[in-house]
Amino acid sequence: MGGDDAFNTLEAPAEAMYKVKGSKHFGYVFPIENVEHVKAHLEALRKKHHDARHHAYAYRLGPVGDDWRASDDGEPANSAGPPILGALKSKEITNCLGVVVRYFGGTKLGVGGLIDAYRTATHMAIANGKIVQRYIEESISVRCAYDLLGSVMALSEKHHARVVGQTFTDSCAVQLSVRSSAYPALHRALDDLYGCHIDS
Repeated sequence: MGGDDAFNTLEAPAEAMYKVKGSKHFGYVFPIENVEHVKAHLEALRKKHHDARHHAYAYRLGPVGDDWRASDDGEPANSAGPPILGALKSKEITNCLGVVVRYFGGTKLGVGGLIDAYRTATHMAIANGKIVQRYIEESISVRCAYDLLGSVMALSEKHHARVVGQTFTDSCAVQLSVRSSAYPALHRALDDLYGCHIDS
């Protein structure tokens, strides 16, 4: 079930190691939601591979991957970050970070060799992971009396919304998250439920 609100990303982190002419390239891919996640993963890898010279990376964020960055981290221009980015694009995955940690093996690869090595290490890491489909979601907050809670939950289920929060005081407050394509229909259905109030 695709649609304009669907995108592909990784289910969980994955890694691989590609060796060429003595140089080792440790490829890592991570599902991410924001730039803070990028910083945290890079920091952890720099500690883990503190003796490596290069930690090149690229990431894509947003449903169509239009928020992106690529870093060569000291390698010749466009020989490391862009090939990692290209690997993410070729698999049409976003909300994803790719990092390749390189240990020099004594034989220079040349720019073409570097491009191939960084791309290959990223592709191998992606292949060891699982690509899943996710959706752009919107949130909706509903207040209602206790006797309407069952109806609210039934409508939520019908429109495949997730309950992300609930507060029970003198009335019920429910926070829902739903695919953006289903949001208008759910909003209308809840709005039509007498005694149900939607907080904008």
